Amino acid sequence: MVRQLTLDLALPPPTYGRADFVLSEGNREALAWIDRWPDWPAPALALSGPPGSGKTHLGRIWAAHAEAAVLDGTDLGGKTIADLTALSEANATLLIDRAERAPERALLHLYNLVRERRGHLLLLSELPPARWRIALPDLASRLRAAPSVAVVPPDDELLGSIILKQLADRQLHAGPGVVQYLVSRMERSAQVARRLVAALDQRALAERREIDRRLAADVLAELAGERS
Repeated sequence: MVRQLTLDLALPPPTYGRADFVLSEGNREALAWIDRWPDWPAPALALSGPPGSGKTHLGRIWAAHAEAAVLDGTDLGGKTIADLTALSEANATLLIDRAERAPERALLHLYNLVRERRGHLLLLSELPPARWRIALPDLASRLRAAPSVAVVPPDDELLGSIILKQLADRQLHAGPGVVQYLVSRMERSAQVARRLVAALDQRALAERREIDRRLAADVLAELAGERS
């Protein structure tokens, strides 16, 4: 009896390079705003979208180009005005992920400090600021004045393009119908697409199998079992 190999299909480290980003109708406007920097009409840009939509990738592309410090919204908790002043003095550009979780007063102070220094904030969140529950009128008015752009989850065409690119990068060949099979059954996330290809590569090598629909089904089932 052949013993089933147990593979470590841990999520590979995310790659956020510009070369790894696949353009689609759902992210075209957001990328145009990222590329427009520093010619933004306000000190902040709000970029929103559900998990897996690619907003983190876009944010990291901007952060690399703008040499921005990267923070989580919760990182602003407990910071004093002196802390925020030092942060803004050290970083003219700041990326704040999960910005809706930032304490309102801290975010307002940081916005004002960045504006005074003619810097910029990129705010990432699942919902646009117009749908946040903001108690401070000054913060609400500033965020309303900032441009806001949404990123939608990848569609079938984009997911297929990501899978094909990942296969090509690894010099892998998938059999007929494999990409369509994966796209129709996978979680709609660019990062999951990358994880699937990494798992297919690992399993095909370990078991000396072709990347066909049967192998794709096995990998999907194993990854689904990890999440259950």
